Amino acid sequence: MSLADLHFFKMTREPSLDALCAVVAERHAQGLATILYAGGTDWMVEQEMRAPLHDEPPLVVDIGRMGELRGISLAGDSLRIGAGTTYLELERSAVVQARAPMLVRMAKDVGAVQIQARGTLGGNLATASPAADGVAALAAYDATIVVKSARGERRIAMADLQTGYKKSTRAADEIIVAVELAPPPEGSPWYWRKVGARRAQAISKVALAGVAVVENGTATRFGVGMVSVAPVTARMATTRALVLGKALAEITAEEIDHAVDQDVTPIDDVRSTGEYRSHVARALTRDLLRQLGARV
Repeated sequence: MSLADLHFFKMTREPSLDALCAVVAERHAQGLATILYAGGTDWMVEQEMRAPLHDEPPLVVDIGRMGELRGISLAGDSLRIGAGTTYLELERSAVVQARAPMLVRMAKDVGAVQIQARGTLGGNLATASPAADGVAALAAYDATIVVKSARGERRIAMADLQTGYKKSTRAADEIIVAVELAPPPEGSPWYWRKVGARRAQAISKVALAGVAVVENGTATRFGVGMVSVAPVTARMATTRALVLGKALAEITAEEIDHAVDQDVTPIDDVRSTGEYRSHVARALTRDLLRQLGARV
């Protein structure tokens, strides 16, 4: 599907976030589908794989220019990124470069420049794909997702967001408004590695994001997110507990491998095999720990 094919759908824009919430709520109550169109980098691909429409097509609402969903701001220790912020905007943000540099590095690996200029963090979250690079990075930062509907606004912790393959706790009438995270102190170690057929312009076979705060050889904060290894973005609970529970120099490679094997359940698909993904997941995690100071 190309932009030229959008004439098959009824498209509209709303003047404000409140007006958008009202439209989505009304259509949801009537059992009608609504597509929120920002960059379209996921949705356009999905249409190519879908059978021809025989029922009433969904209403497509263009939210790409809605200012209430854009922008990056830092207030105290809270970094807020609008859901409509593009990956290219992340790369070019001085605030993100200073306080959450791993997001910048991740954004550089999301497709070509054309995709980076259109793709958004909110779109990555809404799709709930277990292979979304942006979601891996947000999991490592233990981000909070801000959603809004006609009923009001609420916050969902990353740990509570995804419930299964392309499923989440976000209600059908809720709009992703922003992402909030508490960045570690400037200069804190971070890690991003994407393994795929190419560094960019390819879906990850495995990708690992990590952030940490290390004091006197011990990690006092350790967040990770891994994609393409489970039905959801893997937050690596066993690995987190291992790293936070002892001095980095005391952690062994065997302990890391065992923890990773508890945290991920890779499968075979057209992009890779489960065996290869398990091997890469262990290797990347050991590499991350070495960078933090573990002797593995």
